[in-house]
Amino acid sequence: MSHHYQLIWFRQDLRIQDHAALWHATQAGPCIALVILSPKQWQLHDDAAIKIDFYLRHLKQLKQDLKAINIPLIVQTVDLWKDIPQFIENLLKHIPFQNIYANIEFGFNELKRDNAIHHILNLQQKQLILLQDRTLFPIASIRNQSNQPYQVFGAFKKTCYQRLEHGLPQCYPSPLQQLPIELNLTELTNTDIEQLRSVFQDQLSENTECEWKIGEAHALALLDQFVEEHLAEYKLARDFPAQSGTSQLSPYLNIGVLSIRQCLQALFRKQLGHFTIQSEGQQTWLDELLWREFYQHILFDFPQVSKHLPFKASTQNIEWRDDQESLKRWQQGLTGIPIVDAGMRQLLATGWMHNRVRMICAMFLSKNLLIDWRIGEQWFMQQLIDGDLAANNGGWQWCASTGTDATPYFRVFNPVSQSIKFDPQGDYIRKWVPELKGLDAKTIHEPYAKNSSIKLNYPKPIVDLKLSRVRAIEAFKHSQ
Repeated sequence: MSHHYQLIWFRQDLRIQDHAALWHATQAGPCIALVILSPKQWQLHDDAAIKIDFYLRHLKQLKQDLKAINIPLIVQTVDLWKDIPQFIENLLKHIPFQNIYANIEFGFNELKRDNAIHHILNLQQKQLILLQDRTLFPIASIRNQSNQPYQVFGAFKKTCYQRLEHGLPQCYPSPLQQLPIELNLTELTNTDIEQLRSVFQDQLSENTECEWKIGEAHALALLDQFVEEHLAEYKLARDFPAQSGTSQLSPYLNIGVLSIRQCLQALFRKQLGHFTIQSEGQQTWLDELLWREFYQHILFDFPQVSKHLPFKASTQNIEWRDDQESLKRWQQGLTGIPIVDAGMRQLLATGWMHNRVRMICAMFLSKNLLIDWRIGEQWFMQQLIDGDLAANNGGWQWCASTGTDATPYFRVFNPVSQSIKFDPQGDYIRKWVPELKGLDAKTIHEPYAKNSSIKLNYPKPIVDLKLSRVRAIEAFKHSQ
C-alpha cells in the first residue's frame, strides 16, 4: 500500500481549475479529496440557508468533476470546527496520507482551527500546507513604508496597482487525470449531501433556488459575458438597481467556484494579460475587486473585526437604540421608505441585493434608525447567498462610520435622494414593492410627501429622515 497519498482539503474553493492547493497537492503525488461540513458552525456564523444550499449543490458538481480525474472525495460532517483536529487525527488511522493541502482562510476561528491541526500533524511528522488562493496578493504582503498594514483603501489600492504593473497573478494549470486509487473510501463518507440539503431547503422560500445556477463552466461563462457585454458601461450602470449593470459574480467568488485570478485575467484579456487600463469600466471593476481584496487583508491584520468589534475603537461608545419594532419593519421591508423596502424585499426573495441598495439600507438602519450596525450585519449574513465575513463586515462598518475609510459620521445618505438619483423612473421599486406600481415616477420615491391622505396599502415612514439624521450626528458627536 502506498504511503504517499496527498489529502486535498476543499473549503471555500469548490473548483478544480486555478486552484492553488489542488495544483500543489497533485504535484506531490496521487490525491484524495476531503470536504468537512460543519452545520452547527454555519449556524454560529449566521450563514444563510440559501448560501449553504448553493454550496451543497456545487459540492455535488465538484464530486463529479473530481471523479473525472480519478480523485475520490470524502465528505464528512463534523458539526463544530473545534472537533475537526480530533477528526483529522482519527483519519490518519484510516488513510495513509503524507500531508494535507488546503487554501488558507483568514478568519480568527479558522486560523485557530488550522493551528490546532498543524500541531497534530507535526507530531506525526506531517504537515498542513496552506496556500494563498483567495486574494490576488498574499496576506501581509501589502505594507506601507513602515511595514504596517494599510488602513485606508486609497493607499492600499495604489500599492496594489504598483504590484500589478510588475505582472498579473497567473492562474494555476488544471490538474491532470491521475491513476485510479485502489483504496475503499466509501465507509469514510458519513454525509448524504441531498439529505443535508433538504434540511436547509426547508428554510428557503420556493422561488430562491433556481435563481442561481451551479458549476465552474457556468461561472466562467458569466464572467466572460460580463466582461464582453457589460464592462464598458459598468462605471455608470452599476449604481442603477433596475439595470443588469453589476457582475453578480459574488456568490461564485465567495464559495470559490470562481477565482479572483480568473477575474483579473478576464479583465485584461484584450490587453493579452498586460496591466493596461483602457476604459473607465475596466478600472472601476478592478477597484471593486481591490475593495474585496482590501477587506480580506483587514480581516487578517485586524482580527477584532471578526470579534464583533468596530475597527475604530472610538466608536465603541455610541449609544445605539433598542427599537425592536423598527428593526422588524426594516427586516421585512415595511419601513415606508420605498427604496429601502425594495432592497430588503429583494434580499428576502432572492438572497441577493444590489450593492448600491445595500449601502442605502445599511446606512438607514445604522444612522436614521440608530440601530447597532452589528444587528444589520448579522441579518445580511443570515440572508445573503454571497455572505462573506470580510466584505459584509467591511461594508457595514463603512456605512456605520465605524470602519476603515468610513464615511464621515455626519454624512448620512438620504434614501429618497438616492432613490431619485439611481432609480429615477421607480422601476426597481415597482418590481419589489408592487403596492406602489401605480404611482408615477415622481411620487413613487416618497408617496406620502405631497399628499399624506393618499390611500395606499403601504405603511407611512417609520422615521422622519431629517430629524433622525440630526439625532444620529448628535449620537456620534457625543461618543467621541
